[in-house]
Amino acid sequence: MRYVLCMCIVLVLSASASASASASAFADSGSPVRYHVNGLDYEGYYISPAKGAPLVLLLHDWDGLTEYEVTRAHMLAKQGYAVFAADLFGAGIRPAKVKDRKEHTGELYRDREKMRALMAGALEKAASLGANTGNAVAAGYCFGGAAVLELARSGTDLKGFVLFHGGLSTPDGQDYSRVRGEVLVMHGSADEAISMASFTELATALESAGVAHELIAYGGAPHAFTVYGSNRYRPDADRRSWERFLGFLREKTR
Repeated sequence: MRYVLCMCIVLVLSASASASASASAFADSGSPVRYHVNGLDYEGYYISPAKGAPLVLLLHDWDGLTEYEVTRAHMLAKQGYAVFAADLFGAGIRPAKVKDRKEHTGELYRDREKMRALMAGALEKAASLGANTGNAVAAGYCFGGAAVLELARSGTDLKGFVLFHGGLSTPDGQDYSRVRGEVLVMHGSADEAISMASFTELATALESAGVAHELIAYGGAPHAFTVYGSNRYRPDADRRSWERFLGFLREKTR
């Protein structure tokens, strides 16, 4: 059933049935990828439509790397982008219960160096597969969005950092002085988990640090508004945010 829901997003966001069929043609070209970071096993997902294609480092939500990220990866491949969907929890760890999701995300929120190491390890693995990490953007959903900001603050040299309804708070002792790419935030103004106050605080912090940024709020969109199959899903906000994402990729990776 979940697979069916995942494929439905292609229909929602594609201009025609033929476009969705075209997207499915990538199904056989992507594959899970085992790799190691600091001696631990992780399993990401890699797809590339062409040698040298611009890369998207895709960071997952708090339920781990699932069919959702794989579907998004295939949608990006259809647009000409290579995607490495990173695993931040560990091979086989895909928590289904809220308690377990909080445990795994909480560990990384407490250990920011580990979070950074995991993203650096994912980029290294992508490079070893032939991915063009010199022409790359990081993007993430919810927890993955918070991880994207962590990657930006680390000073990682990417063309951009994109968040869909991601965590926006800045940890104590951190700032945006080392950011080396533009930040794009897409947020729901009806988000009950991440307030508009946090949205404004991030804008102020980025402006103060001189970081190029664009922050968009979608009216009526709750937290996780891109998660199809959920009662939080908002097709219009999903479509508009995805279109802006593709525009951002064209601007930054040309």
